[in-house]
Amino acid sequence: MVSFFYVALVGWLICFLAIQVIKARRKAQVKYADGGDARLQQARSAHANCIEYSPIALMLLFGLEYNGGPLWLVHVFGLLFVIGRCYHASGILSDRLQGRVIGMHATLWPIIAMGILNMWLLPWTQML
Repeated sequence: MVSFFYVALVGWLICFLAIQVIKARRKAQVKYADGGDARLQQARSAHANCIEYSPIALMLLFGLEYNGGPLWLVHVFGLLFVIGRCYHASGILSDRLQGRVIGMHATLWPIIAMGILNMWLLPWTQML
């Protein structure tokens, strides 16, 4: 299952971002929430944003593979999503808007395209 390669990559990215939150939390000596610390707010935002978009994108990626989509397309969407999430997280952590914009494009367009392709590839005759 090719899609689980991308699940692993996103899992590692989420762990990396969680470590950034832990480091910022320790540095600011904040136990809960963000304590008003800007660096901790950025780290929490990068982590939360990745958590928000990853489940649906990875389910659609798995669906694309399961429904018989070409494996090269699974790789294209998987890579694009992972790269987009990295760009977005980097943009938040470094406070660079351009990275966030590129990251969101590389996140949302694959989700939209995979949604359309999954609807196209569904075995409609077996569902009725």
